Amino acid sequence: MMTFGLKASLLLLAILLFTDCLHVQGQNCKPSGKIRGKKPPPGECNDGNDSECCKEGKFYTTYKCSPQVSSHTKGFLTLNGFDKDQDGGAPSECDNHYHSNDIPIVALSTGWYNKGSRCLNNITITANGRSVVAMVVDECDSTMGCDTDHDYQPPCDNNIVDASRAVWKALGVPDDKWGGMDITWSDA
Repeated sequence: MMTFGLKASLLLLAILLFTDCLHVQGQNCKPSGKIRGKKPPPGECNDGNDSECCKEGKFYTTYKCSPQVSSHTKGFLTLNGFDKDQDGGAPSECDNHYHSNDIPIVALSTGWYNKGSRCLNNITITANGRSVVAMVVDECDSTMGCDTDHDYQPPCDNNIVDASRAVWKALGVPDDKWGGMDITWSDA
């Protein structure tokens, strides 16, 4: 009887330690630094889709990592323009092309983009009681910003899924609510 109680206690302890390690691992993405904002030259920052332009002297946090990916990764959905001359800036990292905002596509924060390992792969985004499959075409740079290459916009947070209009429509979000929303996502 004593042996069973000891074994059960050790098993329970092992489960608790394993669960605690997973919890800590999911939270271990810490800021990697800060950059100081520069004032954009006139007309150089595209603030379409309510994008923020860098502010002179303001410090912006940078990240080289993103939270751990799971079957229900928590993220924050933002709105991005992937067509030429929109707030997305340069052509997409994955294929060096601009993309129509009428197809479900996304840019992922640097850690989730993972040096392009998710390029042209699909992810499933869930929010508002619906799901949509979207293709990863770009990186939402969490390591740099406030320069010409980044359209004088600050670095992205480490939990961003920057989405086309088609993603927002598929999730059934009214147009006047587009811009920022908590979501979960997973590799498709």
